[in-house]
Amino acid sequence: GGSKVFHQAILSPLDAHDVITQGMPNKALKYLIDHVGILADQNVLQIATGMSLRTLQRQNNKPGALLSPDQGGRAWKFVEVLERARELLGSQTAAEQWLISPATGLDQRSPIELLASPAGTELVDDFLGRLEFGVYA
Repeated sequence: GGSKVFHQAILSPLDAHDVITQGMPNKALKYLIDHVGILADQNVLQIATGMSLRTLQRQNNKPGALLSPDQGGRAWKFVEVLERARELLGSQTAAEQWLISPATGLDQRSPIELLASPAGTELVDDFLGRLEFGVYA
């Protein structure tokens, strides 16, 4: 949603930090869900955002609702991983498929599964780095 949703340009990690800790607008998450097909799966949505479908529905009924810093941070990291995978794999569709598919370099776990924790997120980041440089194992 960019500056339309955030009402400001986010040009640095510090800007992102400020948006996340002040409460990311719920409409940023709605935009994300509308534009990322795999988020239609309730399990993927919960891992990516830390929010159940029911909580999301309640949030959508509150105009001006903000995500908690945890929810916003998880959604932000999900987008970063998705974007990095899209750049590496060449398309949004390929990146989404990669996120939900078991990976040999992640002990046959899917990247989305590992995004549920900070330690798992670090593993996914490291794995993306290995893919970028052609080291798969």
